[in-house]
Amino acid sequence: MVTPLPKTVYELSGGVKTATYQEVISYYELLDKRSAQLSLVTMGPSDAGFPLHLALFSNDGKNDPALWHRSQKVVILVNNGIHPGEPDGIDASMLLLRDLVEGKKKLPDNVALAFIPVYNIGGALNRSNFYRVDQDGPEAFGSRGNSQNYDLNRDFIKCDTREARSFASLYRFLDPDIFVDNHVSNGADYQHIMTLIASQHNKLGGEMGQFMNREFEPGLYRLMKEKGYDLVPYVNAFSDTPESGWPEFLEGPRYSSGYASLWNSFAFVPETHMLKPYIKRVDATYALMECFVRFATENATQIKQLRKAAFNGQQTAESLPLQWEHDKNSFTELTFKGFEAGRKPSGVSGQPRLYYDRSKPFEKKVKFYNTYKASVYANRPEAYVIPQGWWKVIDLLAANKIHMSQLSRDTTIEVESYRIEDYKTSPRAFEGHHLNSAVKISKHIQQRQFRKGDWLIPMNQPGNRFLMEVLEPEAMDAYFCWNFFDPILGQKEGYSSYVFEDTAEKYLADHPDLKEKLKNKVAADTAFAKSGAQQLDFIYRNSPYYEPDHMQYPVYRIVK
Repeated sequence: MVTPLPKTVYELSGGVKTATYQEVISYYELLDKRSAQLSLVTMGPSDAGFPLHLALFSNDGKNDPALWHRSQKVVILVNNGIHPGEPDGIDASMLLLRDLVEGKKKLPDNVALAFIPVYNIGGALNRSNFYRVDQDGPEAFGSRGNSQNYDLNRDFIKCDTREARSFASLYRFLDPDIFVDNHVSNGADYQHIMTLIASQHNKLGGEMGQFMNREFEPGLYRLMKEKGYDLVPYVNAFSDTPESGWPEFLEGPRYSSGYASLWNSFAFVPETHMLKPYIKRVDATYALMECFVRFATENATQIKQLRKAAFNGQQTAESLPLQWEHDKNSFTELTFKGFEAGRKPSGVSGQPRLYYDRSKPFEKKVKFYNTYKASVYANRPEAYVIPQGWWKVIDLLAANKIHMSQLSRDTTIEVESYRIEDYKTSPRAFEGHHLNSAVKISKHIQQRQFRKGDWLIPMNQPGNRFLMEVLEPEAMDAYFCWNFFDPILGQKEGYSSYVFEDTAEKYLADHPDLKEKLKNKVAADTAFAKSGAQQLDFIYRNSPYYEPDHMQYPVYRIVK
């Protein structure tokens, strides 16, 4: 007789406690020892000094992702504890894996599972009873920030943490068809236990986006309904009460699901509701993971085909979108179960405050604004060229398994180049950066000398969409946005005006075309006409003395 596996901390507590990091890993190690179907492996370092773990589970025990894909299994990756104060997925995943190991649940042969037991290890180790003051349980849990106090769900592009760099390698190793990142939501009060963020279907694009919108999301809603749950989209309403409707959350690539979309994965962020008892939230998370498995097995062939077609299309696409705008005139209707909201005097300030009356539940149709339109496109180049001095960017591309090679000799190449003509920078730091936005560029064709060792990145690979969204400076989460190219924004060379005055006068005499431009600008701009310094600088910037690398974006495009 096989000895049953022990209960988890969550079960032993009657659903009011969550396991510590050490207890989680010990339980996964026990499952690994007891089952030939499960393999627990380490997948790179974290800022906390502990490695990221990955649990691989398949019926035949052949836990090689490359083999999974060759045998046409749908690969599902479940991430837990990116915010350890939202531990629902940590406990639900332990329960699901235990039930699979013991045979209480059966995994279909055409599905394989991978679990990250705890992603934010540093946050999990920083445990308290007092974080997330609004949340109904469990008794104690980890903090949102990692060991450097980064929010890891903003780090998937910039990779300031070891976790994010390890995740990039892990993700490319698995190449999951479906990605699930378990969370708990903040915000309004309502009756629903579980809400869901899905890859925004317009941004996901093409037939994958249509399938997400018309088949995958509705399929999950139907399957959860069979289990007794009324699933709704993530309630993205913070400035008003939900019954007025809300826009679909647009997940940029800084977020886990947005990053996953760059690799043509169907990505989801389940968000249980913070005010529901912990036991109900864990049960709902368990149920939703079962629904992902069921939908995957019933639609396996189409899921695999859609991803393959998306990768193939991106390798030959003439252009790809970089930014999206919300269509405020387009909406669908959904059934929302809420509580009546009102205002009453605050016991703290005496001023009107929002409250929800749970004695007055309602069910009504609300508007869900779930359409976005691409607003900025870029043509796909044949290749990018990046000078080797920008090694921080090269390291990030390497972490994401981008195919690239170094030039074997000094080479002159005709390239399309960008100059940064204007941009805005946020005055306050966000996740360790002052983000650049509202970028305006000019384009130029030039012959440029590159050196042996500079990097050539062909645009005929699975990473095409990822490359364009990190290397095109107008993209919403490009490396330029995250300050990786900020050194070009600072002028390094200059002049002493009392010396350059004589040089400028002679240069104008020798270049009547520039003298005419100066004359026209003086006539058109009163402030400029009254400023000798501005006029001198105008001559400098239009002369060969001006440094060519100032505002020159150092990623070059080889175009047809």
